[in-house]
Amino acid sequence: MVGDQGPTEGNPFEGIPFLNDLAKMFQSPGAVSWDTARQFAIQIATAGQSEDNPDPVERIRLEELTRVADLHVTDVTGLALSTTGRVVQLVPVTKATWAARTIDAWRPLLERLSQSLTSTADPAPDEADDPVTQLLQGFSTAFGPLLFGMQAGGMVGHLAARALGQYDLPIPRPPSDELAVVSSNLNEFGAAWDVPPDDLRLWLCVSELATHAVLSIPHVRARFDELLLEYAGGFRVDASALEARLGDVDPMDPLALQQALGDPAVLLGAIQSPEQRVLLPRLEALLAALVGYVDWVVDSVGQRLIGSYDMLTEAVRRRRVTAGDADRFVEHLLGVELGQSQYERGDAFIAGIVERAGTEGLARLWQSAQVLPTPAEIDAPGLWLARID
Repeated sequence: MVGDQGPTEGNPFEGIPFLNDLAKMFQSPGAVSWDTARQFAIQIATAGQSEDNPDPVERIRLEELTRVADLHVTDVTGLALSTTGRVVQLVPVTKATWAARTIDAWRPLLERLSQSLTSTADPAPDEADDPVTQLLQGFSTAFGPLLFGMQAGGMVGHLAARALGQYDLPIPRPPSDELAVVSSNLNEFGAAWDVPPDDLRLWLCVSELATHAVLSIPHVRARFDELLLEYAGGFRVDASALEARLGDVDPMDPLALQQALGDPAVLLGAIQSPEQRVLLPRLEALLAALVGYVDWVVDSVGQRLIGSYDMLTEAVRRRRVTAGDADRFVEHLLGVELGQSQYERGDAFIAGIVERAGTEGLARLWQSAQVLPTPAEIDAPGLWLARID
């Protein structure tokens, strides 16, 4: 039970020895324990095993193929690929490096997500003195940064274990013209599908450069950042779900506590709020336009340059629909769910524009924030063309 004097400021578990010791050990300033997040991300990405550094030959081939891809993507899109004025480079990295970079790059988004997932509404007056309510509030105060650091690290670590390039999830990152490629994952994927290594590298170069070009457009980047941050901040913790999960747990029993906290979705009690449901169609529309456009660029370039393009495309599209539960959970939390229907929706939108207005019409897609498609227009490209005309 909570001590007679009640919890002291900054440590709500003063009267519970086990939790008190944990709280003192793991207290962290801010909404997220970033050291914890980074450590968990690397541990899960590598499964605790050491990694070999990428082969220097891999770096050389990526540099050569990036130059080829850069010329063709620029020609097809008419977009500037660089954000700094220097040449864009795809750089091979380990899973651990990809995970650490992603934790840093997504910091504003993860911090906003942590704040929404670890905040709880003020209890009703008749519940304020309830021991379970006090315990739940104490968990949020003392362990929220640590627990979300573990959760954020776990999410990014799962992605790193599978990611091929920097934009496996098309989320904007701080301006840079160095794009990370997880060479071990790329090589494993190529070997599993028996595709020529340079064909796969060139395909990835085209896909990453096209995504980078669109997300580097200031108004596109700003819209994505706005929608992603608003969505991440819109979760509301279901206190009743937390109480149901923890209400019968003896806080003095470490094993029982660990088991109760084992499912992050249940622990956080996260539910999609009405505000998120209103916002999500706008985010999905922008995401569909992006992935559909990138697919079109990859098709336009790849069919000319990549000998095994048809086989490679089939392999990549199968990979998209075989993402595991951990990947889908991350996509759900971040609002970037990329199921097959989302890709098909985007592909149909882009094909509809090209069919009606040619590549000249498609070139107008990213001209300004005002012409970005609405949810209704994604499913009716003729409406989009009529509006911008």
